[in-house]
Amino acid sequence: MKTLAIVGTFDTKGKELSYVKEIVEELGLKTLTINTGVFESEFKVDVTNQEVVAEVGENISDIAKKHDRGYATEVLSKSIEKIIPRLYNEGKFDGIISFGGTGGTSIVTPGMRALPIGVPKIMVSTVAAGDTSFYIGTSDLIMMPSVVDVAGLNRVSTQIFQNAAHAIAGMLKFESKKIEHKKPLVAATMFGLTTPAVNYATEYLEKRGYEVLIFHATGVGGKTMESLIDNGYIEGVLDLTTTEWCDELFGGVLNAGPNRLEAAALNKVPQVVSLGALDMVNFGSFDTVPSKYKGRKFYKHNPSVTLMRTNKEENKLLGEKIAEKLNLATQDTVLMIPNKGLSGIDKEGEVFYGSEEDKILFDSIKKNLNSDIVKIIDVDTVINNKNFAETAAQELIDMMNRKNNN
Repeated sequence: MKTLAIVGTFDTKGKELSYVKEIVEELGLKTLTINTGVFESEFKVDVTNQEVVAEVGENISDIAKKHDRGYATEVLSKSIEKIIPRLYNEGKFDGIISFGGTGGTSIVTPGMRALPIGVPKIMVSTVAAGDTSFYIGTSDLIMMPSVVDVAGLNRVSTQIFQNAAHAIAGMLKFESKKIEHKKPLVAATMFGLTTPAVNYATEYLEKRGYEVLIFHATGVGGKTMESLIDNGYIEGVLDLTTTEWCDELFGGVLNAGPNRLEAAALNKVPQVVSLGALDMVNFGSFDTVPSKYKGRKFYKHNPSVTLMRTNKEENKLLGEKIAEKLNLATQDTVLMIPNKGLSGIDKEGEVFYGSEEDKILFDSIKKNLNSDIVKIIDVDTVINNKNFAETAAQELIDMMNRKNNN
């Protein structure tokens, strides 16, 4: 029988959490209750708040005496981040659910994020309808709006709680036959306007025995890929679409943060990098584009996405940044340069075609790159060319083979 961890502030929300516990147990699951409140639980729990904070060497009585909500939240959050994965690794539970407002959500979600991908995890929260990236990070955590506050059992909250309990019970009780995954994993980055290149490369790699995980370069996609590389899941990286650096440097909406393009180098994972979609910065609908960009060249990709062509000055800066990140590598790094265009709309005759801008980008990279470590391959074609993509894939295969044979 599977076990569901029910985590929350049992000191103030014991009635609500116990209601969920009863539903889950009626559905045929066992439960493991964990109190993340500062005070003693209203009900007997399996893991007390003292046991939780002891994980980081703290005492719950001392925390309570401080009467400092911020401090208590910080300590409990750090404790949960440690104790939840430990209990999971010890086989104490199979899935996890929690309910809370901003405080409760901040305490529990770090622990949920620390669990492996695929472990069922649901956070019913009062902040689930807003920007949830702070809570979810790069995990597969599901956030469900509580609609009303997690305070009391009423006609709305009970329906929400039942739905959440039934959802996670379904995840735990119904399993498909597990597929054995033994193929080496390759991570690739794609955008709508670099899709042909990634599709060609993926087909090439799959025919040669690799499994390819494709990440859409929308900010969270790049962050997730970097996280998986850091955690040792990935054997090779085909980073053809580095466009998130445009958004990071020039205020676009799909940025992946300042550490993008670092993980492969720092973890010595073979990588082939290219310059896919560096011709564009992404914004939302046209009326959301910052006024400082008035007069620039735009392309309405769809009603909710507006693309701005990067100019010469921006391409010089992009080249410096790409070189800076690639220079972190000490081995196994190839830069593929598509001399005739960086995306589906940066080629002769298309709306963002800019040979002068692209040349500045290429020159800037070469000027600043440590070519003793990074191999540069110029290809006289556009990025979405089949030969370009397959050459990139073969370069990656060669590096992975050499690494495995050493």
